[in-house]
Amino acid sequence: MRSIGLRRDPAPSRIAYRLNRLMLTPRFRVFLRWGVPLILIAALIGGYFSSETRRDEAIATVQDVRHQIEQRPEFMVRMLSVDGASPAVAENIRAALALEFPISSFDLDLDALHDTVAAFESVASARVSVRAGGILDVTVDERVPVALWRDGGQTYLVDLDGHRVATAERRLDHPELPLLVGTGAAAHVSEAIDLIRQAQPVHGRLRGLVYVGQRRWDLVLDRDQRLLLPESDPQGALRHAMVLHYRSQLFDRDVAVIDMRNPDRMTVRLTPAAIDAMNDVEEIKTGAD
Repeated sequence: MRSIGLRRDPAPSRIAYRLNRLMLTPRFRVFLRWGVPLILIAALIGGYFSSETRRDEAIATVQDVRHQIEQRPEFMVRMLSVDGASPAVAENIRAALALEFPISSFDLDLDALHDTVAAFESVASARVSVRAGGILDVTVDERVPVALWRDGGQTYLVDLDGHRVATAERRLDHPELPLLVGTGAAAHVSEAIDLIRQAQPVHGRLRGLVYVGQRRWDLVLDRDQRLLLPESDPQGALRHAMVLHYRSQLFDRDVAVIDMRNPDRMTVRLTPAAIDAMNDVEEIKTGAD
């Protein structure tokens, strides 16, 4: 009796079916193409650098290559150029930066150098860059002093915005600059300069301006004369005083104080010598009677 052979089932096994379905997945094919090689490479690299000696050698090699690149001639800075500053300020900037040349441009922290230069009171703004030829270029906009400000026994050079430029050792070192005195005067430098321009008829006698009570100005002339200006519209009051001086030589007379704080009435205080002279005249008149 002949045995009947079993026919093979053409359907794939469960595992083969799942593998075929998995191969049809785009993400799995990407993983096989890129992920598996990367994992193998990472495993090889990790195995190689599992040794501390190999790690130290690799780090030393990288640092040596980096050092060689950074020290190439085209990356070296050989000099410092300071533009826009006076000789004294330029010398102070060089001393503050304290750089030793030549130095690699990779070793320069330009932001830190900028902050160092911008910290100077006399510097309004600064730009720091490395330009061709191995030159570290520092360009500054220097504040221009327009007045002297005295407060608390200390005198400063200030610009039109009231920023301190430097400390003034002596008033006589800056005879061309007007003197402003009083707390808060630096915040009103532009107003003070306008008043000084309007006081041109007595400019040669002007000794300075005093900011009183942090709200108004007094003009101080030689012979201890003082013009008291109001808090509101001091320019108008000063123009009025200059007109009176032009008409009657007001400031050439024996007056100590001219008070214009009241816009409706000007008050004049005589000097002690003028008062004594008036008293003498009164006594003469009284004796004659």
